[in-house]
Amino acid sequence: MSKVILITGASSGIGLVTAVYLANKNYKVYGTARRLNEMNPIINAGGNAFKLDVTKEEDIINGVNYVIEKEGRIDVLWNNAGFGLWGAVEDVSIERAKNQFDVNLFGLVRMTQEVLPFMRDRKEGTIINTSSVGGRIYTPLGAWYHSTKHALEGLSDCLAFELKKFGINVCLLQPGMIITEFNNVMLENLEKNSKNSPYSKLNKAMINGIKKNIKNPIGSHPIVVAKCVEKIMSSKRPKKRYLVGYGARSMLLIRNWFGDRFFEFILKLAGLKG
Repeated sequence: MSKVILITGASSGIGLVTAVYLANKNYKVYGTARRLNEMNPIINAGGNAFKLDVTKEEDIINGVNYVIEKEGRIDVLWNNAGFGLWGAVEDVSIERAKNQFDVNLFGLVRMTQEVLPFMRDRKEGTIINTSSVGGRIYTPLGAWYHSTKHALEGLSDCLAFELKKFGINVCLLQPGMIITEFNNVMLENLEKNSKNSPYSKLNKAMINGIKKNIKNPIGSHPIVVAKCVEKIMSSKRPKKRYLVGYGARSMLLIRNWFGDRFFEFILKLAGLKG
């Protein structure tokens, strides 16, 4: 029997590539995002797609019920929706920071809460949460984004412990550098948030670095994440964490083994000075 997977944030990047990949492999894919028109490739591959905003309660309830009515179950929930808010802590309004948490953390929790009763009834299921290697390390001007991912790491660990007795697995994806639209979003944020502020020097260095990476991308193709998600779905006893993609292991190794001072020294070598 083909597994049923519900995916948020499936209109671009790793979400879209993975949804298409799994649909082509005959999994029962339900891709969701705010931009319905961007998910046509999922439908063309034999999957399903519908509009869902993880910050809207009605969308979450209706979306989960729709899949249950169609399939009778949800085997895998992949909480992948998210975005990156970049800018100095002093420059970003609390309203915008709250929105970052609403999408990256609280929307994810509401999706999970809505799906869990159906998984508990069947005493099986897998929840995959898209964190990042940025949930274990940090980069300049990314405090709000990194805060959501650090929070997600702790939340997922607690959730995994709570759900173990119900036969439900909780896994964290920790992508490194993946070639997606993410850099474009970072660039847009930085050009708005800290361009004319006391942090403008650091902001300019970040912008220059991102522009170079957009021009000559460094990173893994999103297909590596797609294959990792399939691996998790196929495993009877999946791991809690999956580091995947360019630089994920090396960045975490530098932070863990050499400490904060050396990690910050590496950031400065990259030209990221305040």
